Amino acid sequence: MKKAFLFSTLLAGGTALAFGTSDAHAAETYTVQSGDTLSSISVKFVGDNSLIDSIAADNGVSNYMIYAGEQLTINTDGSAAYTAPATTSYETTTYQAPATQAAPAAQASSTPASTSSAKEWIAFKESSGSYSATNGKYIGRYQLDASYLNGDYSPANQERVAEQYVAGRYGSWEAAQAFWLANGWY
Repeated sequence: MKKAFLFSTLLAGGTALAFGTSDAHAAETYTVQSGDTLSSISVKFVGDNSLIDSIAADNGVSNYMIYAGEQLTINTDGSAAYTAPATTSYETTTYQAPATQAAPAAQASSTPASTSSAKEWIAFKESSGSYSATNGKYIGRYQLDASYLNGDYSPANQERVAEQYVAGRYGSWEAAQAFWLANGWY
């Protein structure tokens, strides 16, 4: 009887040890491919854009810029180093369009029509299309954080940085517009 009890105790302990030592951590290393964006990587791992900010924060990605060949750690188990704030407040300014300027066609509809109309819609919503608009630390036509522009507020740099920001964070201007419609910012 003692042998049976000892054997069953060892068996139970060994089973617990065998099952208790499995690594449940869901972090994976991903090598960025040409054409990848944080948005497309997030979609590959979880089917939506919910990992964009955590991928950027966990890997020290600034301005949502990633490069082919770069190794990224992707956490899909909720243990990411980045934790989204419970509530976030954003400075907002309401811009009044001049009476003679017509609103872009996409403003009337919540369904984006094309990249150029989605881009123009965002520019109109953010700054009435003005490259010189300011709102605290947000600058220009797309109301980009001044740190993204590195002191160069020229229209050409605003366009270049806006394209990089939207491609890296959303993948397209249409996705950025959809996010803006849902959240009031992009």
